[in-house]
Amino acid sequence: VLGLGWAVMPLFFPSGDETLDPTRLVMLPLRPRPLVRALLTASLVGIGPLFTLCLLVGSVIAVARGGAAFAVGAVAVILALLVCVALARAVAAANVRLLTSRKGRDLAVLSGLVIAIGAQIVNFGAQRIGASGLGELAPAAGVLRWVPPASAIGAVHAVGEGSYGLAAAQLALTAGALVALLALWSRHLTRLMTSPDGSTLPGAESAAKERSSTGLGRLLPPGRTGTVMERSLRYVWRDPKTKAAWVTSLAIGLIVPVFNAWQGTGSVYFACFAAGMLGIQMYNQFGQDTSAFWMVAMTISSTRDAYVELRARAYALLLITLPYATLVTVLTTAMLGDWRRLPEALGLSFALLGAMLATGAWTSARFPYSIPQEGYKNVAPGQTGLAWISIFGGMMAAALLCAPVIALTIWLNVSADGDDWTWLLLPVGTAYGAGLAAAGLRLAAPRTARRLPEILAAVSKG
Repeated sequence: VLGLGWAVMPLFFPSGDETLDPTRLVMLPLRPRPLVRALLTASLVGIGPLFTLCLLVGSVIAVARGGAAFAVGAVAVILALLVCVALARAVAAANVRLLTSRKGRDLAVLSGLVIAIGAQIVNFGAQRIGASGLGELAPAAGVLRWVPPASAIGAVHAVGEGSYGLAAAQLALTAGALVALLALWSRHLTRLMTSPDGSTLPGAESAAKERSSTGLGRLLPPGRTGTVMERSLRYVWRDPKTKAAWVTSLAIGLIVPVFNAWQGTGSVYFACFAAGMLGIQMYNQFGQDTSAFWMVAMTISSTRDAYVELRARAYALLLITLPYATLVTVLTTAMLGDWRRLPEALGLSFALLGAMLATGAWTSARFPYSIPQEGYKNVAPGQTGLAWISIFGGMMAAALLCAPVIALTIWLNVSADGDDWTWLLLPVGTAYGAGLAAAGLRLAAPRTARRLPEILAAVSKG
């Protein structure tokens, strides 16, 4: 697990460690081998290496039996730590041209998906191990004890068992892996220091093809509505921060209901989580534009313009959210086999989505805040309070707006003959959500038109 973490983390967080990018030193008269030694030493300083060192020491203490095992453990800890660090640097050096480019930074978007899925898998695995014991891991341990850096800890265990030949083979395997990683790292450093960077220079033909692609625009409505929808959808696809938010919401919105249904502990109502996660994307609509919002503000001269702008942004969100929420609800219902509750679950999802569109449009105009383009912060310094009021206040208001549909659902489920009428929740919830969204857009439009200078100042702060 440690080795895998050190291998993939540089791909998701390339800007988290200055030593990952050796191209910063390309103009200095440095040879690859001294540079490898210097960067490896610098890489051992930090929270990550300290955390890894603590886990490795604890692992050695857990498996060592006797003085010889502890002596081998001292060597094993050093070898395992160096393998982890060298693995991270070799992977980063092999992909540094990609990681420092615009498309490469988009790779960090996957971190939200990996964390969301990984957390659920770890949770599911922990429950299985807690129910059946650690013996479930014995087959995997038998294989992984020969995979560096785990082979170093396996050598400590082997010495404690008296298998000195086996321990020597595992230590040699770890040392060989370290030598191979250092050689690979040195090779990539030599190439980086001596070859030009052409990774961010697309061919003229592909660039022209991309500029001439207008297939998305032909499928959208004409006029301002279609233009705003296309711009919003392109933000989702191209802007790293917007893409990260969408990928995380899509992943968690699917994982929570599906994993709970898979474990037999879920409910069909958990499918509303998908609509809730995607509905959050309606909040702080203008902050997603950052300082480029001034170009949008120049096109808004009346309440009608503001209404069309907000409505088109809501349409773009619905273009993804409606089919996605429906798919998650149907999938959750199929896994639970509770088809009778499908109409009410869909009705609740659509009502919640409409309420979040309404409150999101209003809070976007009332509590806008800036999203920094660099780093991993999603709120500019000094605007955290605005973000809390906008998101959590809007979510609480959306929950209150959904109270009539929730009350109707409860009443139909507890009444004697209510089961025959639960199908009405689908059209009722859909109509109620659509009405809330339309009313919210109407209320937010005049406020947006009046507060354009304040909104522009707020979203340009970062």
